[in-house]
Amino acid sequence: MSRIAKYPVELPKGVEATLAADQITVKGPLGTLTQALTGDVVVAQEGSQLTFKVANSSRLANALSGTMRAIVSNMVTGVSKGFERKLTLVGVGFRAQVQGNALKLQLGYSHDILHTVPEGIKIECPTQTDIVVKGVDKQAVGQVAANIRAYREPEPYKGKGVRYADEQVIMKETKKK
Repeated sequence: MSRIAKYPVELPKGVEATLAADQITVKGPLGTLTQALTGDVVVAQEGSQLTFKVANSSRLANALSGTMRAIVSNMVTGVSKGFERKLTLVGVGFRAQVQGNALKLQLGYSHDILHTVPEGIKIECPTQTDIVVKGVDKQAVGQVAANIRAYREPEPYKGKGVRYADEQVIMKETKKK
């Protein structure tokens, strides 16, 4: 059995999990998340803990048990605390601002970029060069942050572009004569 799946997921106060035949629903103070279950993993609730067991002895079931435990653990964390990803704009004239349900980016192109914010995600701009992506679904928060970063990835010579706040950009040395 997967080593990760051996550890149960603890449900904090205010978070409840509902098990159905083919899905698990986690409800908390920040929202509700649902995940489909496979027949290879058996999920059981024992008090305020969720346990994960392998249904058969295949390698796929072993791998899926750890994956399912990690996904459900992220769901519990998301509905209780939430997730956030911070982005920083580096470059002269690079700006970001929230306009209704869209993020307006000025990234040195001849046009402004309007990125529509999907449902369940909240974007804030504390300053013109900082973007904070928040939500309850870890996968959705990470994907939105990656999509914003993809508009202009950091280049290795001057470091200009959109980068994660904790990202280290390795700078190259310029060409010498």
